[in-house]
Amino acid sequence: MARSRKIFIFVGNPDHDSLSAALAEAYARGAKEAGHEVRFTHIADMKFDPILHKGYKIIQPYEPDIKKFQEDVKWCEHFVSVFPIWWSDMPALMKGLVDRAWMPGFAFNMRKGLIPGWYRRLKGRSARVIVTSDSHPILLWILFGGNINNWVRGVLRFSGFAPVRKTWFSGMRGGLSAERAQALLGKVERFGRAAR
Repeated sequence: MARSRKIFIFVGNPDHDSLSAALAEAYARGAKEAGHEVRFTHIADMKFDPILHKGYKIIQPYEPDIKKFQEDVKWCEHFVSVFPIWWSDMPALMKGLVDRAWMPGFAFNMRKGLIPGWYRRLKGRSARVIVTSDSHPILLWILFGGNINNWVRGVLRFSGFAPVRKTWFSGMRGGLSAERAQALLGKVERFGRAAR
């Protein structure tokens, strides 16, 4: 059996009754059955101001839920995020959390001097990104570009997560058959057992 890992599972869909939540719970179930240590946060349960009012000019005080989110990210060895694609991007509340939580000193620091660059403060952690959408990801890519690049590359890889594995479930419009829903949940549960 593989060694136990510390896994933080985050649901970025603000709706509790969603496929995102069900997929995250399936991942958690598989991970716990395999003996992994799991922390779980649903954005719908968090209370915070999602607006970064002054950019980096004035760092807003962190609400307790943002502090806990940051602590869970630093604690984990593997970070799992589950969310839908809405209007070609993550839900607005999740973007607001990124704006507020992914700050210098926590996720990165810019390098000073003649050579531009940054220090990735969250290195040593892997990630799994699970997204759902109505349209097929290839169609979304052709029409609008890489819909999760801002999260995968601009947030996770930028701050040091590697590898970042992606799973995209499309064709959600009109709902899922019971058979397909069980197949998706089973696949994600297997990811959880393997901590991948």
